Amino acid sequence: MNTIPETGTLRVRAVIADMAGTTVDYGSCAPAGVFVKVFRNAGVDLSFEEARGPMGMGKKDHIRQLLRLPRVVEAWRAACLRDWTEADVEALYEAFIPLQLSCMADYNDLIPGVHQTVAELRQDGIQLGVNTGYTREMTQIVLDGMRRQDLVPDAASCLSDVPAGRPAPWMIFDTMEQLGVYPPAAVVAVGDTLSDIEAGRNAGVWTVGVTRTGNMLGMGAAEVEAADPAQVAAKLAEATAVMLATGAHYVVEGFAELPQVIEQINERLQAGERP
Repeated sequence: MNTIPETGTLRVRAVIADMAGTTVDYGSCAPAGVFVKVFRNAGVDLSFEEARGPMGMGKKDHIRQLLRLPRVVEAWRAACLRDWTEADVEALYEAFIPLQLSCMADYNDLIPGVHQTVAELRQDGIQLGVNTGYTREMTQIVLDGMRRQDLVPDAASCLSDVPAGRPAPWMIFDTMEQLGVYPPAAVVAVGDTLSDIEAGRNAGVWTVGVTRTGNMLGMGAAEVEAADPAQVAAKLAEATAVMLATGAHYVVEGFAELPQVIEQINERLQAGERP
């Protein structure tokens, strides 16, 4: 579908959304737990907070970032009696893949409000693309799960499709090409990690951060429901501040808030503003 805007009619034509924590898997629980388990099996204990830090990157890059944490550097030396090497990155990644694949089907539930919001966006002529730091095999599991819930994105791009993952903009550009949508000002990128924000800014598109349902809060739906509302509110405020400081044009608690944001973006486009 070609959605090239005519001169003077520029408006949002596509939303490119992350998967885990943004459209599926409330709390982005699937990858975080696997990173903790992989490092524990190698003799290094990680906290879930540490494991979530580089979330959104390609998984090998994620592993490298974890290994570079000062505390993990020391813990690795204590456990392995040497510094980590690229061979260790490869070994950890090879251990990560089957563990991640084995649990992904259990973390494919659409986040509440996503299905209805996508329908609303499509009524306004806005297409949905999805991006993820997963491999193609992992991505297909998520896409199959979305399809079983009657949601089929108009395009999808994953780490296997591009030269480098986030914060590089290549997945966004690949998805734009699949959708036939340009310029970047007609695109909104949505994600729950700082890498999502950085990739969106690097692509020159409108960039929206997600707090409550994803990695920034780092809690499943049941955990959020049971938590002290004041503590949740404080964490959401902190997450919002961090995402704005990273460069997000807007920050929302969940995907369902997108239509209101897009209205504001369209007003800014008509006024001549660009991301």
